[in-house]
Amino acid sequence: MFAAEVYIERRKHLTEQVEGGLILLLGNEESPMNYMDNQYPFRQDSSFLYYFGLDFPSLAAVIDIEQEQEYVFGNDLTVDDIIWTGP
Repeated sequence: MFAAEVYIERRKHLTEQVEGGLILLLGNEESPMNYMDNQYPFRQDSSFLYYFGLDFPSLAAVIDIEQEQEYVFGNDLTVDDIIWTGP
């Protein structure tokens, strides 16, 4: 992935093109790309990856244009997640 500044600049450019309000970007859930036995079960949403560079399942982000705030939402890892996929 790129340096954090790259994603910050991309989000800044996006917010300059929107007059106000909120921007919602949804990441993908963990699911097979084309069949259940695929050894690569996850592919992040391209827009989410472009603006945030986070390649983890079940994430969502909100950019508040007027407050100039950005929020990323996700779930904490469970013990099962850590055992099967690592920290």
